[in-house]
Amino acid sequence: MSHILAYTSPARGHLFPLIPILDELRARGHDVSVRTLASEVPLMRSHGFSAAAINAAVEAIALQDWSAPNQRKALAAAVRGFCDRAEYDAEDLRRAVHEEQPDAVVVDINSWGALAAAEQWGGQWAAFCPYPMALRSTQVPPFGPGWPPAQGAVGRVRDTLLGPIVIGTVEKQMLAPLNLVRSRLGLTPLNHSDEIFARPPLLLYLTAEPFEYHRDSWPDNIVMVGPCDWEPPSSLPPWIAEIEQPIVLVTTSSEFQDDGRLVRAALEALDGEPFHVIATLPSGNPRDFDIPDNAHVERFLPHGPLLDRAVGAITHGGMGATQKALARGVPVCAVPFGRDQFEVARRVEVAQAGTRLPARRLNPDKLRTALGEALTKTAGACRVAEGFKSAGGPVASADAIERRLLASAHSSAG
Repeated sequence: MSHILAYTSPARGHLFPLIPILDELRARGHDVSVRTLASEVPLMRSHGFSAAAINAAVEAIALQDWSAPNQRKALAAAVRGFCDRAEYDAEDLRRAVHEEQPDAVVVDINSWGALAAAEQWGGQWAAFCPYPMALRSTQVPPFGPGWPPAQGAVGRVRDTLLGPIVIGTVEKQMLAPLNLVRSRLGLTPLNHSDEIFARPPLLLYLTAEPFEYHRDSWPDNIVMVGPCDWEPPSSLPPWIAEIEQPIVLVTTSSEFQDDGRLVRAALEALDGEPFHVIATLPSGNPRDFDIPDNAHVERFLPHGPLLDRAVGAITHGGMGATQKALARGVPVCAVPFGRDQFEVARRVEVAQAGTRLPARRLNPDKLRTALGEALTKTAGACRVAEGFKSAGGPVASADAIERRLLASAHSSAG
C-alpha cells in the first residue's frame, strides 16, 4: 500500500470535500497524512489520518476580496491573498514532503505555492478543485462575470470581442505574481493563467454535467468526479423534529464576505409564508436579526439532514452549499455576492435546477419571487443529482489516484 500526503488551503469548504476521498483511500489500505487548518487537526486524526497544521502564517492571511467596490478589484484582492499565502505554503509543503516521504501528494488548487512545490518535487502528485474551473474553451463563456453560454451569432460575437478583455483582466492580476512564485522554485513560467490546471498529472474536479457546462473534450489530466459531500458529525437540536411546515434552508459563506443581508432578506421575504426558514451564519452573529416565528438562525447546523427535509434552498452561490442541495434534488435560489459565486449561480440557472438573483438586486420581494420560481425546478435539480451520482464521487476519485498516480509511483520504484 501507499503513503498519500494531502495539503489544503485554510478553508473548510476545501477540506471537507476532500475528507470522503481520503476516507476511501484509507479504507483501501493506504496511509494518509494531512496538512490543514490547525482547528481541524483533531478531526483528521479521528479519521485515522496522520495530521498536522499548515504554517500559521498561511492561516493568518484572510481574503479581503469581499470589501472591494467592484469585481475587478475583488479579483485583485483575492490574487494578492493567494500570492501572500504562497510565500509560506510552498516551503510548508516542501517541509511536509521531507518529513512524510509520501508516494503521492494531493494539493488544494488554491494553494498556489504548494502546487508549485509539488511540481518541483518531481514525484507523483494531483490537485483537487472544488469550485468552477476557469479553464478557457470555445464552448463555454469566459470565466468570471457569470455570463450564460453563447446562443447564436450574438453570443459568439460577445465571447469573441469581450472574452479577451475578461481573460486579460484575470491574467493581468494573476499571471505575474503566480510566475514569481514559480520562478523562486526554478520552474518555467506559465504563459496563460489557466495553465495552472494543466500542470498536475491528475486534477480531480469535484462537479459533473449537467451542472457543469458541456465540452466535447476535456484535458486528459482532468477527471470529473462530482461533489464529495461531507459534514462534521453533529446532532440536530430537538426543535427541528417539531417543525411541520416545509423547510427552506438559507446558507451564507464560511469565509466572511458580508452576506448577512441575504439572511435578513429571506427572513422578511418568508415571514408569514407557509415555510419554516432555517438560516446558517458561520461567519456572522445570529443575534443580529429579528427572527419571525417561522424561522431559526444558527451559526452552524449540519446542512445534509436539513436538506433531506427541505423543499428548497437559498444559497450565497457557494459551490459546496449549492451542490449539496442539488445532490439531493433540492432546487436552489442562488444569490451570488462575489468570488466564483457568479459562475455557480449561472450554472444553477442554465441547468434549470433553480434560479439566480444577483446580490445587487436583492430585496425581500424579489427574493420571494425568485424562490417561488426555483421551487418549480425540482425536475432539473433531480437531473443534476443523477449526474452527480453517475460521476462516482469518492470512489471514482480514489480509483483515479490509484490508477494514475500510485501505479506509476510503484512502477518507478520497481
